[in-house]
Amino acid sequence: NPMRLIDLSHAFGSHMPVYPGDPVPEMTQVATLSEHGYTDFQVKTGMHVGTHVDAPLHLIEGGKRLSEIPVHRFTGNAHLIQAEGRSVIEQDVLEGRNILPGDILLVRTGHDAFFGQETYYLEHPVLGEGFAHRVVELGVGMVGLDTPSPDRAPFAIHKILLRNEVLIIENLTNLSSLNDAEKIEIFAFPPKLDVEA
Repeated sequence: NPMRLIDLSHAFGSHMPVYPGDPVPEMTQVATLSEHGYTDFQVKTGMHVGTHVDAPLHLIEGGKRLSEIPVHRFTGNAHLIQAEGRSVIEQDVLEGRNILPGDILLVRTGHDAFFGQETYYLEHPVLGEGFAHRVVELGVGMVGLDTPSPDRAPFAIHKILLRNEVLIIENLTNLSSLNDAEKIEIFAFPPKLDVEA
């Protein structure tokens, strides 16, 4: 089969849903062709809106920013992990897979069907501690989810993963398009924003 490129991200816009309590993104047109001779927009947003990557700094004191993570960490061979119908996803879903250090796990729950509804944030599936510890043992580079978060407050799973520099991709979509793929390679390069903390 020839290589197919598949977009697993939600389109970014001021209409997007945000995690409860987070600022709503704003996209404002600041120049028009008719008035200025060019088109330009200004974006004001929290950094955890839509499809995005969590860096260790998100929840780990002294953790790395995304801009400090080597660029090769955002790409690699991926495994599609089927986890539909589970409220807690445990390590048994990883059994029988040849997961190598640096590989990326894409956990498909189907919960992206609720993106834009209140249910999306309130009733999402979560990863179990056994899953998180096993991922660290295996040397996985990133875990991607079609949910808003791998856990809920106080965010123990986030901390297990990020403390060990396992990056987290949140709010993926369209993972079902990978069901028949024999080999999956992921490119998940975030904007290189040099935030000060």
